[in-house]
Amino acid sequence: MPQAINLHSTCPKVLVSLGSNATSSLRESAKIIHDAVEQLAALGLRITRKSRYYSTPCFPAGAGPDFVNAVVGIDSDLPPADILAVLHEVEEAFGRERPSRWAPRTLDLDLLACGDQILPDIFILKRWMTLPLAEQMKQAPDQLILPHPRLHERAFVLIPLADVAPQWRHPITQMTVKQMVDELPDADKKGVLPYTYP
Repeated sequence: MPQAINLHSTCPKVLVSLGSNATSSLRESAKIIHDAVEQLAALGLRITRKSRYYSTPCFPAGAGPDFVNAVVGIDSDLPPADILAVLHEVEEAFGRERPSRWAPRTLDLDLLACGDQILPDIFILKRWMTLPLAEQMKQAPDQLILPHPRLHERAFVLIPLADVAPQWRHPITQMTVKQMVDELPDADKKGVLPYTYP
């Protein structure tokens, strides 16, 4: 996928990030993401936009091989919980296991946003958005939180997201994706490099 593909001019309803670092082969990880996008479409989620692929350092540093990351925009009227269930179904089909937080993974699908919905409420979202890294490494939410509480600070999410929805606006910070990318430290942005597949 050498270039981002935008099939519609409006911002997608649903934004989903994809990542894989199953092996040390970026090509194999990129193929997994390619196949996962096809599987999402086969399960009825209409893909309207696709980002380029990017190679990105594992987060946190030293936790495993480098990732291939991408983002897709989806047009769906399903409620967020049902979309999340489809994402989990696809992860399972690709052999995703969850032995520990941030362990290497065959496929990681994250529901980033559904329009400007805030779930379950603004107070819980803000709590998770401000959770220190040391606590993030020990805790994981036991419920769906939207938008994804860490997307605003992760280059490996924001840079591909800018291919798909640069004008999507975070409902808490009111910053667009483009503005959030601009706010990232240069060192973080330099680690996110376009990867051509196949």
